[in-house]
Amino acid sequence: MNNVKEKLQKSSFNFMKILQQLKLTGIIIHIKTTFNNTILTLTDFQGQVFTWVSAGSCGFKGTRKGTPFAAKKVIEIFLKKSTDYILRCNEIKIYVCGIGPGRENALRGLNSIEKSSKNKITTIREVTKIPHNGCRSPKKRRL
Repeated sequence: MNNVKEKLQKSSFNFMKILQQLKLTGIIIHIKTTFNNTILTLTDFQGQVFTWVSAGSCGFKGTRKGTPFAAKKVIEIFLKKSTDYILRCNEIKIYVCGIGPGRENALRGLNSIEKSSKNKITTIREVTKIPHNGCRSPKKRRL
């Protein structure tokens, strides 16, 4: 009985995976840069995550995760992991969130997508949240 359930789950999972691959019309690349880390996520328009890479998953620890060099390595690994999705889609949207040291390097690294493939980056959107006099910000550091 358990073997039948496992086989059904595996077969339905493979079937759903094939359907998702066929319906892939466009993707969204989310770039989140903070002072401590850089995270890239590849999703479809419905928000389903296909792959993600962060500076911590690339082997950086501590304060090195927030450096521009770490962001460059994150982009390289991200492009290796996501080439199948990038080549199959028609439309690429990029959402940039946060202000961090790796932000410029991340955008420059994704510029190679435009040069290498026939796909076009249709939009680059800034989604950093800015408070309109909301909560009080933390006090300034004195060094």
